[in-house]
Amino acid sequence: MEEGMQLIDENGNFNVDGLQDFVTATEFAQSGLSYAIVAIIGSQSSGKSTLLNQTFHTKFKEMDAYNGRSQTTKGIWIAKCSDIDPFTIVMDFEGTDSNQRGEDDAAFERQSTLFALEIADVVLINMWCKDIGLEHAASRPLLKTVFQVIKRSSKQPKKTLLFVIRDHTKTPLERLKKFIFEDIEKIWDAVPEPETTPLYEFFKVEITALPSYEFQEVEFKEQVAQLRQQFVHSTCPGGLVGDRKKVKSASFSIYAEDIWKTIKENKDLDLPSIKVMVATFRCEAIAEEKLKCFTSNKRWLAIKEDVQAGPVPGFGEDVTSILETCLSEYDIEVGHFDEEVRNAKRQQLLSNVLMVVHDAYDTMLMHLYSNTVKSFKTSLEQSLNEGREYVASIHLCSQSCLREFDEGCEDAAIQQSGWNANKFRKRLICNMLSEVMAKYENQITHAIANTVESLLEASERNTWALVRDVFECNTEKAISEFSDAAASFELRSSEIDTKFQHLREFARNLLKMKAREKADAGRVLKRMMDRSKQVFDNYENSMAWYKSETNLDEIERKALSKSLRILSIMAAIRYDEMPDQIENVLYSSLMDRIVLNPSLQKTPMEAVLDPLALDTWKEVSQNSTTLLKPEDCKSLWMTFIEEIKPMVTDVKSRQDARRKTQSYVAVGTGAAVGVAAAAAAAVVAGPAVVANLGIAFITRAMRR
Repeated sequence: MEEGMQLIDENGNFNVDGLQDFVTATEFAQSGLSYAIVAIIGSQSSGKSTLLNQTFHTKFKEMDAYNGRSQTTKGIWIAKCSDIDPFTIVMDFEGTDSNQRGEDDAAFERQSTLFALEIADVVLINMWCKDIGLEHAASRPLLKTVFQVIKRSSKQPKKTLLFVIRDHTKTPLERLKKFIFEDIEKIWDAVPEPETTPLYEFFKVEITALPSYEFQEVEFKEQVAQLRQQFVHSTCPGGLVGDRKKVKSASFSIYAEDIWKTIKENKDLDLPSIKVMVATFRCEAIAEEKLKCFTSNKRWLAIKEDVQAGPVPGFGEDVTSILETCLSEYDIEVGHFDEEVRNAKRQQLLSNVLMVVHDAYDTMLMHLYSNTVKSFKTSLEQSLNEGREYVASIHLCSQSCLREFDEGCEDAAIQQSGWNANKFRKRLICNMLSEVMAKYENQITHAIANTVESLLEASERNTWALVRDVFECNTEKAISEFSDAAASFELRSSEIDTKFQHLREFARNLLKMKAREKADAGRVLKRMMDRSKQVFDNYENSMAWYKSETNLDEIERKALSKSLRILSIMAAIRYDEMPDQIENVLYSSLMDRIVLNPSLQKTPMEAVLDPLALDTWKEVSQNSTTLLKPEDCKSLWMTFIEEIKPMVTDVKSRQDARRKTQSYVAVGTGAAVGVAAAAAAAVVAGPAVVANLGIAFITRAMRR
């Protein structure tokens, strides 16, 4: 079967019976999985059949050079190689670029090439050395369209592409290899997604070169013999046949027929016409040339450089003009190519040019944005200095600056782009609003911070009611004024509500921050000590102190009670009017246990029932925020009791001293009355009696 059998004729008809006879005659089915299939593709009259016959000792029909160059192989032929292990089948494919088929009948070329890539383990790509770098002779369009199909298939087994360079010239083989590798990688990478898999995960690429068969027949046959050796034991590890499909030889007939049927029925696999291929190639080349012309255009380069320093007057008009010239030149040069192709490549050229321009356009808008922000701040400050109200100034300055920005953006617009400045305009409005928000945040801070600090410092019974009044009144006032100012920016209601919520959260966080500062354990303890001292000082400065009418224990309890109130006030932030039981819990848990010895251990039941053993308050509103946890209050109270003991002791000592002083005064007063009476009698009795009486009085006083 070395002469070969036509597997598929020139009309695409599959020879089912002939393949079955071939399989039977060659005993192909007995080879199991130990076989290899080699196919060859390439342009017409490039010596494909000759190469197969010399390499595999087959007898495919060869072109008669004396009759001129013409189509020899029609369709796809198959033959068995002789004297090669493993069992090897060779497939000779009809040449591409055949003038017999014509310009528009290229579907068979692609179908047959896909069949070769699917059915064969090794595909020989036959090309003349002189054709390397040419579009069609080097099979570039064919490879490109075939790669599109291969790349879509995630299950494609790895194949070997063996490029055979015919009539090798003086150009070093390594340089030719480098060129071919770069070319096929470029073709692969140019194929659109979906898959981003590297070329070499689908193909093993090999390149070899042969001298001229016509002028160097001896050398040609020697190198062909070396090439033949590569197919001996080709299925072994490291051989040309690598990751091949595990299709048993007995099933080959059915498999081959199914593959061809699938390719024939899939209309998406039809090759575009040569006219379309040429149009695609030339339009791409012209578009690439025009892109280079644009990027090197002196006017464009000057604009690109100038815009880095600041806004360029007439930016949009100048860039539009340069771009229009670029597109017009493209249109003139591609006017005679396929309309659909040239329009598609024109759009691609426009996209590529706009990618080049986009950074400069963004830079231009950034300058306009930055200048407008500065202008807004300056004009607002000037308007306020002239005595205008804040809301009126915001309206005047914002409208003026936005109008100025819009005019600048219109001047920068590039007609062909369809771009707009919405992103920068929104950013500008956000910046202006941030200025307004900062003003009202400062207003809230000045109105709330100091007042809240003073109220918390005082810590009276109605502290949180007063704090809420200050908080709500000033927050709502700021929101109302902001609403009037925000009307200048034509915001959506949802955006305005978001800003309102931000101001409320800002005020709430400010209140929380000030409350936490005042709820610092050290500060709370100091205020409790100061409040107790104030109670004792008031007592000592009152008439009750001098008359000793009030029990000191009552004064001490009053001081502790007022201090405990501070602790209850600072335990949590009360955002609403809902009453809580914090003060009652603290009184019942702490005031009644002052005399307990802290060293005594609680019983398990006492520990369970102690409400201050928890880390949360159960008696407060959900809107409240804990500042001091129950266990913190208890710890702080115990510290306070220890700290206040010296103060209480000092007050008691002073009270005892006062009472003794008062007793001395009372005794001295009684003695003085007795002395006066005795003196009166002594005057009558005589001087000696007076002297004795004085000595007796002094003696009694000293005994006391």
